[in-house]
Amino acid sequence: MTVVCLPEAIHDDGLDVLASRAELAIAYGADAEPLGSALARSDAVIVRSGLTVDRALLEGMPRVRVIARYGVGYDNIDVLAAAEREVPVLITAEANYRSVAEHVFALLFSLRRHLAVADRMVRDDAFGERAGLVGAEIGGSRLGVIGLGRIGARVAAIARDGFAIDVLGHDPFLSDDAISAVGARPVGLDELLATSDAVTVHVPLNDATRGLIGVEQLARMPSHAVLLQTARGGVVDEAALADALRDGVIAGAGVDVFSDEPPPAGHPLLTAPNTVLTPHSAALTEQALRRMAVDAATGVLDVLDGVDPRATDRPWRAVNLG
Repeated sequence: MTVVCLPEAIHDDGLDVLASRAELAIAYGADAEPLGSALARSDAVIVRSGLTVDRALLEGMPRVRVIARYGVGYDNIDVLAAAEREVPVLITAEANYRSVAEHVFALLFSLRRHLAVADRMVRDDAFGERAGLVGAEIGGSRLGVIGLGRIGARVAAIARDGFAIDVLGHDPFLSDDAISAVGARPVGLDELLATSDAVTVHVPLNDATRGLIGVEQLARMPSHAVLLQTARGGVVDEAALADALRDGVIAGAGVDVFSDEPPPAGHPLLTAPNTVLTPHSAALTEQALRRMAVDAATGVLDVLDGVDPRATDRPWRAVNLG
């Protein structure tokens, strides 16, 4: 019988999809099977963010014919090593972009209306100090979106249609016409940084994007601007961002992802002013968790049943087979 390894918990609806057609090798919880033995006997594995699938781990997975990522980012999987074995790596491409896009605006509203400070003010019997909480409307402002894939495009649509925000877009992999088609005005990165009231980043982490937003880029932003980071830790230079916040180079930052998760004690952003920090939770909605689980489960079963992993008509897609 087909065996699917689950190193971490997934939504019950995904478990139901798998259990109807496969044996589950559960490597989490009180009755967990040792991870090594679970991987060794499995035909597929569904990976969340807590497991790094490197070349060495792959060597202990002789039967694995497909790996599915419970989400979109796959920087914790050695996709090249998997491709050498002709093992497709699937992502749940359509599952969580709505939730992440909405989280961007949760961060933006929190920063512009000082929600974290306001909450503490009420709890600390400082209600009378509310005059210091002068915020800013986001309607009519300008939002710069770096990366116009599914999430970035959704952010642009919400900004434009929901709040009458002027949207600038930068994506070196898209034509100007493609950027315009999602409702953003195509501009270069320098212009986007220099003229936006808020900047949000939506690119994968790779050699080209590591440190994409650093000292020079932050210095180009207006002093009243805020940065929103829900992409991948490492895309933004976190030490440079903390310095920029302390020095008043920019006005605030909302950060959901970090280079090291959880960020260690002493991490500069933990004490930086004017920040809203969330624990890589942008995709953690009931709807997204269900879609990620069902789509990942469907993906591994499809591939094991012989569906071409290069298929484009499925709720999943392979990222490493060309």
